[in-house]
Amino acid sequence: MKISGDAMTPIYMRIAQMLEDLILDGSLKEDERVYSQYQLAEMFNINPATAAKGLNLLADEGTVYKKRGLGMFVSADARERILKKRRDGAFKEMARQLVLEAKRLQIDKEKLIDEIRHIYESGAGE
Repeated sequence: MKISGDAMTPIYMRIAQMLEDLILDGSLKEDERVYSQYQLAEMFNINPATAAKGLNLLADEGTVYKKRGLGMFVSADARERILKKRRDGAFKEMARQLVLEAKRLQIDKEKLIDEIRHIYESGAGE
């Protein structure tokens, strides 16, 4: 397993994103136990406190919940929470950046939309 994301993103946030990805792709299911901070620390050779910070970020968002003495588990609505967060945040920011770059390159709206449609329909990136 690998922590994705750019080097500018703090490790604890990349840990949270990796766990979100596992929930989105179905690897972690509702009410399933997630990795402990010590398992994550060992897997990625990081400080357990850093791993705990990533887990706590998800807990604060309601994506996972704590069972005292047992660990963290995936919330019933975790997938929907993650989808909403990413649609409202990251997706809109990526679209904004794409439009800004297209304008800098003097690519008109129709050309941009055609290119997006072509990439989407060709299944590129899957």
